[in-house]
Amino acid sequence: MHRGKAPPSRRAEIQHLYQTYSSGKTILPACALLRFLHKEQNELTANEEKADSLIDRYEIEETARESRSMTFEGFLRYMESKDCCVFDQAHTSVYTSMDQPLTHYFISSSHNTYLTGDQIVGKSHLDAYVSALRKGCRCLEIDCWDGPDMEPVVYHGYTLTTKILFKDVITTVEQHAFEVSAYPVILSLENHCSKEQQEVMAKYLVSILGEKLLRAPLDHLTTGDLPSPNKEKVAVAEALSDLVVYTKSVKFISFSHSKDNQNYCENTSMAEKKARKLAKASAAAFARHNQRFLSRIYPAGSRTSSSNYNPQEFWSVGSQLVALNFQSLGMPMDLNDGRFQDNGGCGYVLKPPVLMSSQECFDPSLKPTHLLLKVFSGSNLPISRSGKALDSFVTVEVYGTSSDSNRKHTHTVKNNSLSPYWDSAMNFSISVPELCLLRFCVREQTGLLSSEFVGQYTLPFTSLKKGYRWVPLRSRDGCSMDPASLFLFVWYS
Repeated sequence: MHRGKAPPSRRAEIQHLYQTYSSGKTILPACALLRFLHKEQNELTANEEKADSLIDRYEIEETARESRSMTFEGFLRYMESKDCCVFDQAHTSVYTSMDQPLTHYFISSSHNTYLTGDQIVGKSHLDAYVSALRKGCRCLEIDCWDGPDMEPVVYHGYTLTTKILFKDVITTVEQHAFEVSAYPVILSLENHCSKEQQEVMAKYLVSILGEKLLRAPLDHLTTGDLPSPNKEKVAVAEALSDLVVYTKSVKFISFSHSKDNQNYCENTSMAEKKARKLAKASAAAFARHNQRFLSRIYPAGSRTSSSNYNPQEFWSVGSQLVALNFQSLGMPMDLNDGRFQDNGGCGYVLKPPVLMSSQECFDPSLKPTHLLLKVFSGSNLPISRSGKALDSFVTVEVYGTSSDSNRKHTHTVKNNSLSPYWDSAMNFSISVPELCLLRFCVREQTGLLSSEFVGQYTLPFTSLKKGYRWVPLRSRDGCSMDPASLFLFVWYS
């Protein structure tokens, strides 16, 4: 699979690489290709078989194939392929252990999942649940209220948001829960119903979800830990006392109170402001709490427009269920999409060892990782809304611990959407790379101090490939902008 004709600036960069390793000749022998893989791409396990397989995959010129060599066009096809994407292709499948307790994972989580707009007059729709599940979301929120004719309804209470039937929501979950991920779905039920309608809810959960609903503890668990994702591959109801098994919500009082009194199968849920205060005052205690218990963070009630907070600040203390308004576009959802693109998009990402350590805090004496990025060029960017070619620049944003968070940008290249060439080097020093996300964002300069979003791509630092790589761009709503992309060089040590 290749990505169409490269623009002149990228083609020139790749041609320079080709000529360097082919010693100016018209073909690149397998041994020289292998040297390129080792030295430039950091593919240290690559051997002659790997080089041969790349020639077989990307070279179409028969005499070059017979001599186990690559022409420039074959090398270009390779450089434009998924093999040279900045995102580690091994991470497009589930590759981490899925046998740890649920507390050991970040879990893709949605707030007020039913809403397609704001919190006051927005529409509630079943499609919002389908969309979240297809993004790999594994914790859905369902706000339940008494409805007419003994039919519980779902909406944002005491507002003008529209209502949908609880039974239709559960039917939708049953149909789509395991479309993109085989791992458990947690149903976070915010229950405002009368006892009578709670019984109706329980009946629907049992009759509609059937064997997919976990109704009793997994009898082989004796460790005092929550089960692993590999063990509820079933949906879990988070309310209605008779059906609650592993995720009973309790009021958070203090970390010491939780340590002494909270059961392993109980979780706490708190608004962002309280969680932020705790994270700033007691980050180490918060991280230790999240080693034993699930904690769910949700947006402040004052976010009536359904805006989102930066989820990284709560992932950094190990909170598993960092819930966002999935319908709201922008940086927070870009970070969420980037975080959960990892591990095959299954909605569960194993927390790094630094968050599972018994140490009081991150050790500042650890040698920081130095990251070098050379942003060379862009390719096939869209034209501006005015119909003209873009005046574009690239920002590279690092999201991690407060000391690691950083942002740098290139200069602006004017009037070039096809192949803007920045050739800009950036250096970052990162103390806790296992927690970091990188966001590449292309922006259009619209004034002296103003700019507009063009496209972005976010990925975990741990999924970043070294060497000469291309970055696929995504639109504001997370859709591919192919063939729009960036070309860069990545190195870290």
